Amino acid sequence: MVTGSIRISSRAAALMLGALALVLTTSIWVGAQPTPAPGPRIEIRGHKYSPATVTVPVGTTIAWVNHDDEVHTVFSTTQAFTSPAVETDETYSFTFSKPGTYTYFCTLHPLMTGTVIVK
Repeated sequence: MVTGSIRISSRAAALMLGALALVLTTSIWVGAQPTPAPGPRIEIRGHKYSPATVTVPVGTTIAWVNHDDEVHTVFSTTQAFTSPAVETDETYSFTFSKPGTYTYFCTLHPLMTGTVIVK
């Protein structure tokens, strides 16, 4: 068995505590991400997107919610975003990071169309 003591000066202890506080603070700050404000929800109901047109600022996340009994998709005509099949009561979300006009449709029901205007 080894016994002994370690002596640390008060200045060294203060420096170690300061460094530990900095590491903990940085870890918390880096890990914490701001929660984006909830964006608009586009309802899919009756084989329509509602609202059919929405205008949002850059950085907005839009959620499409399928309330139909059939599967739908949300597919950009420029392929900026493409959803998988969205089942009843499921949601698909996309964050718009660039300004522009985005037209989209359902690949299963091409008469379903909508537009997102990002400013």
